Amino acid sequence: MAYVETEIDVIAPARVIYELAKEQERFPEFMPDVESVTVLERRADGVISRWKTLVEEAPIEWTEEDRFDDEGLRIDYRLLEGDLDTFEGSWTFTERAGVTHVVLGVEYDFGVPTLAELIGPTLEKKVRENSEMMLAALKREAERR
Repeated sequence: MAYVETEIDVIAPARVIYELAKEQERFPEFMPDVESVTVLERRADGVISRWKTLVEEAPIEWTEEDRFDDEGLRIDYRLLEGDLDTFEGSWTFTERAGVTHVVLGVEYDFGVPTLAELIGPTLEKKVRENSEMMLAALKREAERR
């Protein structure tokens, strides 16, 4: 399995950014590659949601479970079903002097070893670009609040 970690600094309180990241059904409003996020089940400590995104104009769909750690300002997610074999990771939010450092970690596997061998570096680049796009969009939205 491959792992990509991206990070960004946001001039907003960690709690504000964390709460925004928990509002996944709003992501299509400010994240261009996210077509839709439908919350299938909402619990006090998380959600189960269905995602539709575009990667290089190719649709990718999955259902994931997100667990919210409101005290630790952390979101852990994992794939339940979809177009990937593995898709899991976490969002963390750490505030220092009015700036919040947000880290998004993604572990992924498309489940086709020959595909990974052929396009592994390209795939890693796309996962990194998509993660960076999500963080940049989250930053723009949080700094507007």
